[in-house]
Amino acid sequence: MSDIFKYGIDQLTVARAIDIAAGKVKGILVPEVITRVQTSFGYVQTIVAQHTTVYGINTGFGPLCDTKISEADTRALQYNILQSHSVGVGENIPEEIARIMLITKVQALAQGYSGVALSTLERIIWHIEHKVTPLVPEKGSVGASGDLAPLSHLFLPLIGLGHVMYRGVKTDTASMMQQEGIQPVVLGPKEGLALINGTQFILSFAVKAVQRLHNALEAADIIGALSLEGLMGTAKPFDPRLHAIRPYPGNQLVAHRLKALLDNSEIMSSHVDCGRVQDPYSLRCMPQVHGASRTAWQHLQELTTIELNAVTDNPIIFSAEDTISGGNFHGQPLALPLDYATVAAAELGNISDRRCYMMIEGRYGLPKLLIQDAGLNSGFMIPQYTTAALVTENKTLCFPASADSVPTSLGQEDHVSMGSISGRKLNQVIGNLEYILAIELLYAAQAVDFRRPLKSGPVLEAVHQYTRKHVTFADKDRIFANDIAALHCIVTDQSLVRVANEAAANHQLNLNGLYNDQFGLY
Repeated sequence: MSDIFKYGIDQLTVARAIDIAAGKVKGILVPEVITRVQTSFGYVQTIVAQHTTVYGINTGFGPLCDTKISEADTRALQYNILQSHSVGVGENIPEEIARIMLITKVQALAQGYSGVALSTLERIIWHIEHKVTPLVPEKGSVGASGDLAPLSHLFLPLIGLGHVMYRGVKTDTASMMQQEGIQPVVLGPKEGLALINGTQFILSFAVKAVQRLHNALEAADIIGALSLEGLMGTAKPFDPRLHAIRPYPGNQLVAHRLKALLDNSEIMSSHVDCGRVQDPYSLRCMPQVHGASRTAWQHLQELTTIELNAVTDNPIIFSAEDTISGGNFHGQPLALPLDYATVAAAELGNISDRRCYMMIEGRYGLPKLLIQDAGLNSGFMIPQYTTAALVTENKTLCFPASADSVPTSLGQEDHVSMGSISGRKLNQVIGNLEYILAIELLYAAQAVDFRRPLKSGPVLEAVHQYTRKHVTFADKDRIFANDIAALHCIVTDQSLVRVANEAAANHQLNLNGLYNDQFGLY
């Protein structure tokens, strides 16, 4: 990946957006884009000078679209909208999400259809590069006339208002500007509207969800395979011939990954001729369940990439004589796949919990509750209570926010997407899923230890060894919350998946088969 990203020219992807937010990649404006932005800004100046009636430039907003605004008041109108629309409530969103909002807004404005001044774009980029991140409340957007409230809070600092995270401390913008020796931006006609009209709040939560869910999908296959080894399941349901006659690419990918993870396993070989006819569904149907969730992830990833390179404000300025007041700000194109992905993420947790339960039942040669002296010790009974609680919480979060619509703006905005809620809910579900997977990893590692001295395949052995660096085998009761927290870290920081991939590369195993391009994050 290049260390330089050209806004408005290069294709923005999930990975690039995250890397720019982390400071790994620098985003710049090249001369071609600067010319484009300045031309668009000039169109707006012409519209104002000619007194051509264009929504949001010289009219009121929403239901006030028929109210004319004088040329003298067009600038004040933009300041007013930033302040009046800053009505967010709740906790502030994570800094990374706010930074991705800034990045995605620059990419949209740099297309040259929004009529903003170059100086405004440059100030937003300054915030990104200096990690002076606006504070944005998480609630208040209905995801239709753009993410109005969160975007208003995001851009209050441009005009010297609001609060920012500055040098690691919450600071009012005026104090930050005084310390940095900078002045507020002078907004021109339409700029306030262009800044707050758009889907960047929904989009930024989608970006983060695409990254997190991809990692969870990868981890679910690895941890599920380790659980299968602990339960002495069979790899026969992962035979490629079986999936060739029901050829969903997601299913085929998961089946390929599981088969590769289980190849050359001593544990698998030890019971190849046992009398067990078939495994329970949570083992046997991993390709079908994990694969379906992969398909949902792929859909979200594809649509998120489109949105990352789209223009989503209103009105669109093609020229001084050609403007269109449309609906590109409506969040429905992302709200639906976000809700779909929420169900997909919840189902990964659902099936993971079932594998956890199976490992503590005392079946297939494992001791009850995965501990030798059950009775004196409760063993691993209670962590499954946590997975059950998290699974149920996820179920309650699966109602699609996009199925609801509450009219706003005195009926002018009579259908809204609620996609902002969809994006937040998906990330909540993924957060719960990451804990569920950590608990399954805790169980699977313990189960595999009861199969010693037999070993699994090389990748799963590397995963088991890495797990044991963070959590030891339990021969008696202890505070398992500490173990869960430790394993949660290696799931969420992606190191568990990285260890598996490195081990696969070292042993010349391809975990992604023919499907890497289709299902890869980049």
